[in-house]
Amino acid sequence: MMYPTPLVIETRVFARIPDRYRIRGRSSHWIDVHRGGQATECFLEGPSFDRAGNLHLVDVAWGRVFRISPAGEVDLLIEYDGEPNGLKIHRDGRIFIADFRHGILSLDPRSGALSAVLDRAQIPGFKGPNDLVFAENGDLYFTDQGSTGLHDPAGRVCRLRTDGGLDMLISGIPSPNGIAISRDQATLYVSVTRDNAVWRAPLGKDGKAFKVGAFLRLSGGVGPDGLALDQNGGLAVAHLGLGSVWLFNAQGEPTARIRSCAGSATTNIAFGGPERRHLYITESDSSQVLIAELPVAGLPMFSHSHPEVGP
Repeated sequence: MMYPTPLVIETRVFARIPDRYRIRGRSSHWIDVHRGGQATECFLEGPSFDRAGNLHLVDVAWGRVFRISPAGEVDLLIEYDGEPNGLKIHRDGRIFIADFRHGILSLDPRSGALSAVLDRAQIPGFKGPNDLVFAENGDLYFTDQGSTGLHDPAGRVCRLRTDGGLDMLISGIPSPNGIAISRDQATLYVSVTRDNAVWRAPLGKDGKAFKVGAFLRLSGGVGPDGLALDQNGGLAVAHLGLGSVWLFNAQGEPTARIRSCAGSATTNIAFGGPERRHLYITESDSSQVLIAELPVAGLPMFSHSHPEVGP
């Protein structure tokens, strides 16, 4: 299927991880396994805004969480022995982290206390969580990716209910990565990185997935990573390795390509800024956050809604 050449939207740099936080001359377990030992000063993922407009993001390579002010000033919030991959903020201000090594963690931004919400021993068949998203009722959906791929399609999508119950909703996925939920809470979207696809998973009244199918097929790069939905049901897809974020309408037709002004490791995305019309993009080759102005506003984050419910 051929479509007209999509509109090109340019980016600019919003913030750069300062030199004082860039780690040089050393390696980590994550870098050895996932980057082949390639020099990695930091590897940014998981952008998410709090109510004050601060952008939080993780450094999976070195087990860190950063906070960036609306003015672009970067502070280190915490450093710990983990591999944080995805990050979302709860209505009550807690920071939830999908940690590739440990499971689902919770960080109190005031005290810096880190605690386990769901440790690896509580996740049967643990692979390694990658990303997460809250539903309006407080249920937490997350991808359990590990090193799965077309050679080993054993990744899953899981749901942690507000009552503490854990459900395995989708199995047999070759590398589930980014995850988003539609405005009406009726559909999950899942990046399947190593199949270069985005799957759509309708949810029944019981919250279980059925009739799961491919929604988008991409090409080139490494594959789709982070996802974000706009208020019209359109989907933004960060294409890792291609230096781009693709915009699709609710029917899955491409409408725009956002080009990185830095490297090709466009990993994750988040809507923010005035009226949520700016898309913030983590670009991990350069350890920077890029920004693009969009014609359609993004959906509000769970952290900006009421009342306080959740795990």
